Amino acid sequence: MAILSSRRRSAAISVAAVAGLAAAGVGLAVGGASAGTVSGSLYRDPSSAVVRWVAANPGDSRAAVIRDKIASQPQARWFANFNPSTVQSEVSGFVGAANAAQQIPVLSVYEITNRDCGGASAGGAPDLNQYQTWVSNFARGLGNQTVLIILETDSLALQTCLSTGELNARNQALTTATQTIKSANPNAKVYLDGGHSTWNSANDTANRLRAAGVQYADGFFTNVSNFNPTSSEANFGRAVISALNGMGISGKRQVIDTSRNGGAAGDWCADDNTDRRIGQYPTTNTGDANIDAYLWVKPPGEADGCRYTAGSFQPDLAFSLANGAPNPPTTAPPTTNPPTTAPPTTAPPTTAPPTTPPPNGNGCSASVAINQWNGGFTASVNVTAGSVAINGWTVTVALPGGAAITGTWNAQASGTSGTVRFTNVSYNGQVGAGQTTNFGFQGTGTGQGATATCAA
Repeated sequence: MAILSSRRRSAAISVAAVAGLAAAGVGLAVGGASAGTVSGSLYRDPSSAVVRWVAANPGDSRAAVIRDKIASQPQARWFANFNPSTVQSEVSGFVGAANAAQQIPVLSVYEITNRDCGGASAGGAPDLNQYQTWVSNFARGLGNQTVLIILETDSLALQTCLSTGELNARNQALTTATQTIKSANPNAKVYLDGGHSTWNSANDTANRLRAAGVQYADGFFTNVSNFNPTSSEANFGRAVISALNGMGISGKRQVIDTSRNGGAAGDWCADDNTDRRIGQYPTTNTGDANIDAYLWVKPPGEADGCRYTAGSFQPDLAFSLANGAPNPPTTAPPTTNPPTTAPPTTAPPTTAPPTTPPPNGNGCSASVAINQWNGGFTASVNVTAGSVAINGWTVTVALPGGAAITGTWNAQASGTSGTVRFTNVSYNGQVGAGQTTNFGFQGTGTGQGATATCAA
């Protein structure tokens, strides 16, 4: 499925508007140590465009950087094709795989009628009645566990193409969509379009959110359509929350897209801009009671629609975003690990429990979890230090007969079958006392029954 992008806008407001709110007594300081209402590991899509590109181009000089810093991370799956007959099964397969991994999927719904006001990502449902049919089918695939829904990027911030009647109809459609999703899965977290901090003012954004039924949602998302610093988006979000509170709408929270906001600001389109960098890695551990998650909603490396087709994966864009950016954190295991080829989509993977417990004393231990499908598997291996920090580790994995390794990430492998030794790479050899790092590998055959031991 092609993932469409929203266009990037940079309408001018707003520093003055936010400053005015601060002067009026609206608190814009960074929140306390607690996080928002979402807790848990985010799910990494094993069939995303970047994962498929890495699998198909192992010899490309850009592949290692793109693999380690982008393909290894959880990103949103975009549902942007008008496919009412198949969307339920597509959602169910994606959510089911995340549920099996005990992780939280992020789904970006991008199907509203007159999407992007006819811009680079034009499309969507033919009319709002058909949109509601599509949303109802989408909602039936969501299951009953926690999912994060990014509902219709740009649908509220970009309204210049809508008449008053069309705007009222869109607001009602978004309200109904939110209620439909929440009714189908009460554990779904639904966020409406909040634009970004350099587009519409906080008060205007709050009014638009209220008109579109944010009172039925969990909050709003920002920065999918720009690259503003996280601190600016957090301040803007607090101003929006304060404005909503003033309207009698309380308890709403923000999620911020940090997929491409680690570099310089500038023109909305990243296709021709080499100053962009990936921002903070995705997490629900924000340390801010107003912010539920930092997400990678717009997948890094997918085009905006200026130089390349909107939504197409471009390795030069991905490499530009990742090159020179910090490595992912290694004190906690990533949510999942990148296979070098995309697994079949006929059935979700099953996850085996870890094979060994953490060490009680010095040294290290290793546990391996297998995601198996017909004919192949991926393995996620956790390396945990004992009561003393370690500097370098070696993990020995005993594979079942007939299994063979075809690719490895975040480690160096010696051998491909039988007993295989893995050693750390430069950035994950140091592991603090009681902390964990992670590597993975992909193979053919059956991985179930593999065991792992660690030496430091």
